[in-house]
Amino acid sequence: MQEEGHESERWVGYVDWRNRPALRSKHGGMVAASFVLVVEIMENMAFLANASNLVTYLAEFMHLSPSVSATTVTNFMGTAFLLALLGGFLSDAVFTTYHIYLISALLEFLGLVILTVQAKSPTLKPPACRIPAASHAPCQEVSGGKAAILFAGLYLTALGVGGVKGSLPAHGAEQFDENTARGRKARSTFFNYFVFCLSCGGLVAVTLVVWVEDNKGWQWGFGISTLTILLSVPVFLAGSATYRNKIPTRSPLTTIAKVLVAAILNRRCRHNPINAVIDMAPSPVKTVEVDAKEEVRDDEGPNAELKCLNRAVEGKPMHGALLCTAKEVEDVKVVIKVLPIFLSTVMLSCCLAQLSTFSIQQAATMDTRVGGLTVPPASLPVFPVVFIMLLAPLYDHAIVPFARRVTGSETGISHLQRIGVGLALSIVAMAVAASVEAKRKRVARAAGLLDSAEPLPISFFWLALQYLFLGSADLFTLAGTLEFFFSEAPAGMRSLATSLSWASLAMGYYLSSLLVAVVNDVTGRGNSQAWMAGRSLNHYHLERFYWLMSALSSFNFLHFLFWANRYRYRSTGSKL
Repeated sequence: MQEEGHESERWVGYVDWRNRPALRSKHGGMVAASFVLVVEIMENMAFLANASNLVTYLAEFMHLSPSVSATTVTNFMGTAFLLALLGGFLSDAVFTTYHIYLISALLEFLGLVILTVQAKSPTLKPPACRIPAASHAPCQEVSGGKAAILFAGLYLTALGVGGVKGSLPAHGAEQFDENTARGRKARSTFFNYFVFCLSCGGLVAVTLVVWVEDNKGWQWGFGISTLTILLSVPVFLAGSATYRNKIPTRSPLTTIAKVLVAAILNRRCRHNPINAVIDMAPSPVKTVEVDAKEEVRDDEGPNAELKCLNRAVEGKPMHGALLCTAKEVEDVKVVIKVLPIFLSTVMLSCCLAQLSTFSIQQAATMDTRVGGLTVPPASLPVFPVVFIMLLAPLYDHAIVPFARRVTGSETGISHLQRIGVGLALSIVAMAVAASVEAKRKRVARAAGLLDSAEPLPISFFWLALQYLFLGSADLFTLAGTLEFFFSEAPAGMRSLATSLSWASLAMGYYLSSLLVAVVNDVTGRGNSQAWMAGRSLNHYHLERFYWLMSALSSFNFLHFLFWANRYRYRSTGSKL
């Protein structure tokens, strides 16, 4: 009896930081997750402090051209977010999220040390630009060993950032008991405040640290980020005694590959697995609460969804390594079902990419004075950051409780509904952006400043409108996708699934670059001028590009509705 009572006190499948069984009375809960939230403020500040202003550093101190500087920043940020998949994979298959964070923070620290030393030492940077001579270029672009130091620092930092993004959200979410309604509600609150803390770190980054970089020197900006990520480690370690750490299982990719290969070899599927998602039964109209402990047992057969994958457990496999259980088949089905939802979020990420590209360039042509203070364009992300910081607590403490009373459901607003609201807001945001850009060009034309570098007589606060809608869209969608992917994914794939939210951001950055290239190629044929070509933004047809983005976002929203209406929740039977 004593042993039985001791067993009931344990968190099954979890250990503490010393690799001993985690106990319900000591480990997990909001106290443990609070350390994660504080660490996220510090980590995101260290990342965004450099990412938001990096294009300026590359152009002014490394003497890269504007296009090369922009491409370098895009590649850096895209790589960092894509590497979150690696961090999530390792958290599921090899190490705990606890260890992955510590390793990743160390890598990010080392990368920032390299960048700080290079920014401090004149001998590690190209010489300052000279006055143009008749036969000599005024600036020497970074090259050779100096370029190697720069990119080593950048991509070591990106590797660390990816590991942190891939492990930290899942580590915080793992602290809650998903088998109780109270635990699931607390986990939802955690994800809302995780996005809030992202914004807190971003606020410090785009205000204080950007000012330091522009006025005191980049060695101080990099130095602040380096010190911050270093201090985040003892803060994280301070919560070690409260954490429960999920024991890693075997590689989730191995399970996915095994089921797919087994299904194909056991007499080929009649339908392609991707197209077969269409055969999913639609969700019930009413919300049905399901015990989170409920899982498919090995002695039960798989369900009727994606029937072609059921062949993986039919008959004797061609090889012992392809032996699959019904639970493994169901786990892979969940992965396939969430992929269309994941792809639906990429277009929103593409819209968000405009906030760090064209929106900054728009602001650079406008009046950025606030009283006697001139706001640097790199600080413009303060708008969506502040909006998110205001909306996140309001959403968690007012909107969700009200929705719970109205709908009678545990979540109030389902994960897919949150994502859908964000996607709908992105349509409005790009339409507003197009309208504001048209107004900016009318002002430039009326003032006779189309070909002038002087600030236009229009306040940059007009851009706050598109930031408002995109910031709201980011809050709904990012928090929604983080919780959706975590709660729907099989237990052994949750860190990797949560990383899909960051991978969506990476793909959005890449898609933005691709769209600009394609649009310029199509519109610049013949004797026509490409929409976004030339040295002056005033001669761009940026408003047309924004209208195109709004139209594409509308089609993307319809694509999302198709899949969301057919999606059946793993944890609840909620409809969209």
